[in-house]
Amino acid sequence: MIFVVRLLALLIVAVLLFVFGGLYCLLSPRNPRNCYHISKWFGRLSGLFGISLELRFAEGAPREPGASVCIANHQSNWDMVTLSNALMPGAVTVGKKSLLWIPIFGQLYWLTGNVLIDRANRSKAMGTIAQVTDKIRAKQLSVWLFPEGTRSRGRGLLPFKTGAFHAAIGANVPLIPIVCSSTHHLKANRWNNGHVIVEVMAPISPEGYDKDNVRDLAKHCHQVMKSKLEQLDAEVAERNQGVR
Repeated sequence: MIFVVRLLALLIVAVLLFVFGGLYCLLSPRNPRNCYHISKWFGRLSGLFGISLELRFAEGAPREPGASVCIANHQSNWDMVTLSNALMPGAVTVGKKSLLWIPIFGQLYWLTGNVLIDRANRSKAMGTIAQVTDKIRAKQLSVWLFPEGTRSRGRGLLPFKTGAFHAAIGANVPLIPIVCSSTHHLKANRWNNGHVIVEVMAPISPEGYDKDNVRDLAKHCHQVMKSKLEQLDAEVAERNQGVR
């Protein structure tokens, strides 16, 4: 019953969001600011699913990142209502080109200024990373990437691919880690899903790294984010005691 009520509410909210969000984006198509505003609308849906979401900024973490590469852990479809709260002004995401073919959502994703890449073609994907680097420099964009490359689905923080780190080195901009506590405990048919914490961390400089040791940078960022994920999970587990 809870699931049905939520599903109906979600359908109503989604229609309103896509209609009015699409009209809003049409006023300034492909403007990166669109991505920030639409992501905040998605983020508010966390309350609909009984999630008590806390967004944190660690000491030294930017509120408006400027030219940078944001790297976040990628868990499941819950990211749309959890991690979306942390997307900051001037930031856009990089997603699979196939997203464009999802009715309504794909078109809204494109209108908000996000970057689409063809992951099935390695040469095109690498060319896209070069284009992303140019856009970061030219437009002072903050580009959001998921270095795991796929959803972890409760398996912890998966190994990182190097695309995001090549982009940061190429553009000579900082990496901003963003970590969301584990969400595998969330259920659509439960009123109270307890706490989830999303933390924006202090920037990590790519200085001293190049294409030859880019994997070392990826491993360093992975260690930093894994440690933070473990810390957040421990805190959330304690705060969620008694949640059914």
